[in-house]
Amino acid sequence: MKPNEFFNSKENLNDLVNNNGLLVNPENLLMYRKALGHSNEFDTSIIYNTSECILDPLGRPVRRTQVPDHVRHVWNRMNQIVIEYMIETYPDPDEALVLAGEASLDATWPLTSPGVPSIRMLHNHFIVFNKEALRNAKLADPGNPNLTDGGQNSLFEAHMHDVYREFFDKALEFVILKPASDDSSRLELTGYPQGLPSWEIQGGVSALKDIRFWKEYDEIMKGFIDFYRAFFTQVSTRNAPRPERSYYPDQIESTLLFNNDFLITAKKIRDRCITDSKYANAIRWQPAFKQIIYRNDEGKLIVTISQNSIGNAITELLGVVVNRVPDAEAYEQKESLLIQKLLEVRRLLIEADLGDGIRTRYWSRN
Repeated sequence: MKPNEFFNSKENLNDLVNNNGLLVNPENLLMYRKALGHSNEFDTSIIYNTSECILDPLGRPVRRTQVPDHVRHVWNRMNQIVIEYMIETYPDPDEALVLAGEASLDATWPLTSPGVPSIRMLHNHFIVFNKEALRNAKLADPGNPNLTDGGQNSLFEAHMHDVYREFFDKALEFVILKPASDDSSRLELTGYPQGLPSWEIQGGVSALKDIRFWKEYDEIMKGFIDFYRAFFTQVSTRNAPRPERSYYPDQIESTLLFNNDFLITAKKIRDRCITDSKYANAIRWQPAFKQIIYRNDEGKLIVTISQNSIGNAITELLGVVVNRVPDAEAYEQKESLLIQKLLEVRRLLIEADLGDGIRTRYWSRN
């Protein structure tokens, strides 16, 4: 198979379950080892595997708002336990970069684009990096098409910074989350989140046990979807009405559709799409996102959200774009301890009645 055919195939899912599967539950949430991972410290994912109950790849949920409530409830509990384990296992923010990222695998992504993970399923990615290893790592090739956002992150930041933040400030009212300043949210190692709106989780990892946090977490995503859809609706059709079934219709009307910077930027993109077919083909017309919980340099947990990139590496959004090369011997030296940690967090999930272990040729079911 060509790489693209593999990523869009049943064979890929068989590999996730049979060679790398750690845990599965009746809600079709599958936890697996990232065999082609980003870190040898701690690296696992949970995917909402609807491949056998929704056969149409374009009909599968690709964002949290499309996930049934009872599934999202279980998923939130799994997230809480895995994140708590990472924080307890790596307590020093000076030594370890800890993140939990959620990515939308959007069904409008062109299948011919490089690096497209086209199995069309929502997944979370839990990673811990050794900061010293990152500082000493060779940087990736900036021209790699898998490490580009197609200009869309910079588009929002360069031309709509103020209205983007204003929309979030007006639309979202929180109890647990509070807006974080650029300085307090920024990672010295990478500069992330580069001015994106971000929120501190008051109460730290303990707050993740409060269902109110996860409701507020969902509201951030809804606000992002509204902003993105409103903007690219204007790009597509001049003076279009607000998108149907918006979460914050009043804020779209008052904050976005009467803002000159917002509409001028939409016109610039529209005009370029008409004359530049290559640019138009790269546009993500439907909202795809990366929503991340990460620990900042002060040890506080921060939430932010931005457009998904053309490439697949969720770490790209954190600015972690080091050059990764296959090295079976080096991985073998780390593998035993890595798997030990993955099996330990699996034990915690099984104990909390969040799934059953999967047996592979590398580890037992329990």
